[in-house]
Amino acid sequence: MFELDKKNFQSEILEGEGLSLVDYYGDGCEPCEALMPHIEKYEEMYGDKIRFTSLNTTKARRVAISQQVMGLPNISIYKDGARIDELVKDEATPHAVEEMIKKYI
Repeated sequence: MFELDKKNFQSEILEGEGLSLVDYYGDGCEPCEALMPHIEKYEEMYGDKIRFTSLNTTKARRVAISQQVMGLPNISIYKDGARIDELVKDEATPHAVEEMIKKYI
């Protein structure tokens, strides 16, 4: 999984082409930690069709705010630089994340 930060988010996601999944997580976020192994499994399954990335919002607060990430976990899908879907907090279940991925690939 490609690790995003405040320096590369713009070039990798907002100026990127194709489909990208961004796993927004934070330090000490237990639901985020519980979801991470599922996201890694989906990367193995679907990584040839969609790019998997993650961003630690604790270290990139301004990026998270600019993307209106107000709750964690937040799993967002971007296409050609625009967010086209997201799952937030309780919506971000492993099953819901996989269904969202399948909808766009």
